[in-house]
Amino acid sequence: MADDPNWDDIFSSQPPTEPKDDAGRPPAAAPTTRRATREQEKAPRRTERRAARDDEGHRPRRSRKGGVVLLVIALVVVGGGTAGVVAAWGAVAPLVAKLGGNDAPEDYPGTGNGTEVSFAITSGENGSDIATNLFDSGVTASFESVYAMLVADTTLTFQPGTYTLQQEMSATSAVTALQDSANRVTDKLVIPEGTAAVDVYSLISSATEIPEADVQAAAADVASFGLPAEATSLEGWLFPATYELDPGLDAHGYLQLLVDTTKKRLVDAGVAPADQQHVIVFASLIQREAGLADDYPKVARVFQNRLDDGMLLQSDATVAYGTGNTHRVTTTDEERGDESNPYNTYQHLGLPVGPISNPGDLAINAAIAPADGTWLYFVTTNLDTGETTFSTTLAEHEAAVKVWQAWMREHPEYQ
Repeated sequence: MADDPNWDDIFSSQPPTEPKDDAGRPPAAAPTTRRATREQEKAPRRTERRAARDDEGHRPRRSRKGGVVLLVIALVVVGGGTAGVVAAWGAVAPLVAKLGGNDAPEDYPGTGNGTEVSFAITSGENGSDIATNLFDSGVTASFESVYAMLVADTTLTFQPGTYTLQQEMSATSAVTALQDSANRVTDKLVIPEGTAAVDVYSLISSATEIPEADVQAAAADVASFGLPAEATSLEGWLFPATYELDPGLDAHGYLQLLVDTTKKRLVDAGVAPADQQHVIVFASLIQREAGLADDYPKVARVFQNRLDDGMLLQSDATVAYGTGNTHRVTTTDEERGDESNPYNTYQHLGLPVGPISNPGDLAINAAIAPADGTWLYFVTTNLDTGETTFSTTLAEHEAAVKVWQAWMREHPEYQ
């Protein structure tokens, strides 16, 4: 009929069937991680595999018949944290039916041959990209076998990330595997509450295989993370939690994730932007000094009362941090007497000059809302249980200190 569509026009946007000439491309940068090295090593093999298939007559078919009505509609758009499906299948299905034919796409019969493949979906990729990449990676037998599914089922969505698949999977098996979060490859990063920034950098490096020097270099660019002007480092802003990290981010990206989590926690807690650095400094101190969860608001009250009364905070945790030791809170007489240590709250009034750890929610909430009380002192009298005694007068505190000293004599392993 005169009104029938021009099928050459409809299918004119098909992906190229021939490998692209790499001549003239700039040389790839040297990989900086083991993961990047593996991916770089895979690239030549993918090209060879595709060329071999083409030589064998198995290049992806772009048939214009039957089930291979592949490039007209149903782009699976991947972006942000979710994938959305753009479809117009209903509008063109009647036209597709006019093509007829029974040329089914080439497909493998099973769930794979046992050889694992690391397959990445990146933000912004569409259905054509995913179908092409599955074929190029040796996962599926043809571009069309996957793309036909995406055209036929507009409910299919994909999450960006890296997935473990196998070579020679059927299109159905491959697409089903990409829907299963169990196949998604993640790096687990665990940051305990109170961890100092220098130790967080090491944890990120271990979890992601990014050189620690690269993490430290990224962290040094403090201005790039959108922190308050008073923040001179990322200390205090790297929220402690367990993270499932998608491979592929660089050092700055991972650090930004932690910083953004802290920002969100502060906003959720109702902390005004102008007060955020103050809260982080205060919370970092509480985090290092408090033990039991119920004691966090009490420790906050002790420090707040001392600040209000113009007293020295006399926190051993601040002194230890200033000496470069991030794994203890005990100090020596010499260290407590060192006025050159800017974090020494035995010698300098007020809060320390910056955060001394990365605080969690308990410490942040305690800094915002200390418990009611008149306490000015506290001491942990049992290091096994975390039992802490809070006192209002110096005499009460000295009596509690004697209890602690007796406990320490009975437990020399803590010396």
